[in-house]
Amino acid sequence: MTAPTGLVFVPGDAAAVSVGADEVAAALEAAGAQVVRNGSRGMLWLEPLVELDTAAGRVGYANVTADDVAAVLAGDAADIGVVDEHPWLTAQRRVSFARVGVVDPTSVSDYEAHGGWVGLRRALSLSPAEVVEEVTDSGLRGRGGAGFPAGVKWKTVLEAPSDLKFVACNFDEGDSGTFADRMVAEGDPFTLIEGMTIAAHAVGASEGYVYVRSEYPHAIAALRRAIDAAYTHGYLGQDILGSGLTFDLHVRTGAGAYICGEESSMLESLEGRRGEVRAKPPIPAIKGLWGRPTAVNNVLTLCAVPMILADGGSAYAELGTGRSRGTQVFQLAGNIRQGGIVELPFGVSLRELVEEYGGGTLSGRPVRAAQVGGPLGAYVPTSGFDVPMDYEALAEAGAMLGHGGVVVFDETVDMARMARFAMEFCSIESCGKCTPCRVGSTRGVEAIDRIIAGQDVAANFVLLDDLCDTMTQGSLCAMGGLTPMPVQSAIKHFPEDFETQEIKQSGVPV
Repeated sequence: MTAPTGLVFVPGDAAAVSVGADEVAAALEAAGAQVVRNGSRGMLWLEPLVELDTAAGRVGYANVTADDVAAVLAGDAADIGVVDEHPWLTAQRRVSFARVGVVDPTSVSDYEAHGGWVGLRRALSLSPAEVVEEVTDSGLRGRGGAGFPAGVKWKTVLEAPSDLKFVACNFDEGDSGTFADRMVAEGDPFTLIEGMTIAAHAVGASEGYVYVRSEYPHAIAALRRAIDAAYTHGYLGQDILGSGLTFDLHVRTGAGAYICGEESSMLESLEGRRGEVRAKPPIPAIKGLWGRPTAVNNVLTLCAVPMILADGGSAYAELGTGRSRGTQVFQLAGNIRQGGIVELPFGVSLRELVEEYGGGTLSGRPVRAAQVGGPLGAYVPTSGFDVPMDYEALAEAGAMLGHGGVVVFDETVDMARMARFAMEFCSIESCGKCTPCRVGSTRGVEAIDRIIAGQDVAANFVLLDDLCDTMTQGSLCAMGGLTPMPVQSAIKHFPEDFETQEIKQSGVPV
């Protein structure tokens, strides 16, 4: 057996590690290979995906085990060709994920060799107002779910008078079926650091916080390593790159409360209190962390910023459609054959994502539905799969984009049970501050249970509809306000799943 002459790349991403990547890396090192722990390329069905550096490019070997290492190094194992030329990747338009899986996430020099820090250097040559203008011109909107224009938020923070301002990155990522924030943090953490530093210059902030859920230990470790390296090389701290900018960045671990995906709850948790929604106004851009102006964005929003500053806001705005500019990182999960990361300009259809990129269901059964936008998103039937994946088109179809998660279900799914799950999720994760969410979700679970059991069905449908209306109109934040969306979409599109024998006999319309 001959060790490869080039580097061997083995993902250190949590998804790859969960299927044996650490054992594969150890076996390769024992065989004399020089191993780099990169991020995952996002083709999760091929993990652990080992890449050997060759004269032709990095050749990939899928689903490698420790027992396969000898054959891989000897050239006797089947490969998938040059990974960069894989059609699943070449069909995408990667911006935020351009370096994920390519670079060594611990190396500042490797990051720079692949275009890193270009956006920061240009930003530091511009005034804060000019940076804000670039972001505004790009059309970048919050990728955390709300879709609020990032440039407008930054301008508000910039113009807010204060001797101390903050940048806060919401890395709570609690939506079921979403994992893009984790993957970019584990595979390319310097992009997030660069984006936050650009934001600090743009709004006049001197301190930043990355709020990470405790369930992400690999991401937390990767971020802290990268932050230490950035300080060492002068990309964080005092007088960054000789510009006069001082910016200190910290990682804070949350307890894993879903409600802390909401910006004001996250700020409460950062300040050491229980994560509860704040009444607005004032908005965080005016009075945020410790009462100071704070730019709050999520990971993917901030990871788009380096490209915007490097290539110009107009280049980013050329991607996408309508008011949904740039790219969206879609995460394919659930009962799907090819789960993983797909980054494309806004406007791709849900059908393309599920059937072409996802390859249909893992079970081989027909697709019945997909939930788009996390546990508060609508259940979309296959008849609605031609909807363009952008903010406005999805809203018109009674759905939402959220964080870009797509969870697929085959024909065996019970949509009445899924509606109950959505209500129960809200009742468990509610911060409890407002009555419509706290009480409404609990009463909603009870009403759905009675409907499923066939008890006083007509009256309970009326009650459930009234509860959903109250939660939508009266909840303090999107937690309670959006919970009716999956419930009502399940009832609307899959009424047959709610039809107990009593309903069928009574003829009650569902």
